[in-house]
Amino acid sequence: MNSMNKHFSMKKYLFLFIIIPFFSNFSYSQAYQSGEYLQYRVHYGFLNAGFASLKVSNESLNDRSHFHVKGEGSTSGAVRIFFKVDDRYETYIDPATKKPSLFIRDIREGGYTKNKQLSFDHSSQQVEVKDFKKGKSTTYKFNTEVQDMLSAFYFLRTKDNSYYKNGSSININIFMDEKIYPFKLVVEGREKISTKFGKIEAIRMKPYVQKGRVFKENESVKIWVSDDDNLIPLRIEAELAVGSLKMDLHNYKNLKYPILFK
Repeated sequence: MNSMNKHFSMKKYLFLFIIIPFFSNFSYSQAYQSGEYLQYRVHYGFLNAGFASLKVSNESLNDRSHFHVKGEGSTSGAVRIFFKVDDRYETYIDPATKKPSLFIRDIREGGYTKNKQLSFDHSSQQVEVKDFKKGKSTTYKFNTEVQDMLSAFYFLRTKDNSYYKNGSSININIFMDEKIYPFKLVVEGREKISTKFGKIEAIRMKPYVQKGRVFKENESVKIWVSDDDNLIPLRIEAELAVGSLKMDLHNYKNLKYPILFK
């Protein structure tokens, strides 16, 4: 199983997990609500690799009400024996500005760890990055609208599904690893897919990271989201250099709008 440690690229797995919240609902009002919960089963080839989940709650930060989004991902079963992963991502979104105030990234992947906290000051266009592993704090300036790895996708939940026209693309800037990464999502088309809950109309999309590419040229990622008021991700598939990765909706609770499976 040493080859699995080399080829089971958790960077790709985590990137897929991170982009989940990009697709849950849009219309210029808060399309998600406190209590919303999404869970995904992750497969690597024929193996059950683990689970990823996202939960939204209302919490106070700096005496202001925020949406607190918590994302967790972990390996399980046979994969966990050889590659243990326990990752946590959190963002606090100001509902008035739709921008993040605080972002937390605490990941453990085999022997690799990262524990960082990002505090955003959008009025002065700077972010303080605390690296708890290295015991240092650094402030970075930015000169454009930015989101963090989770808030970026919840910010985009302010459009309705008619905004996602076939052939169109959506762009946003994500502050990640002390850099700004332009992110693009291309809408490829619409089709009906089968899920554990039944069949449902879906929008097929393809993500790109335009700087510091996450996926190689010989790797392909496809995302299917429900073509309704929820626009939640239903399935994510990635053809990697070795093997394939797949995430399917496994459980959901407290969506703001009804979702219709047939």
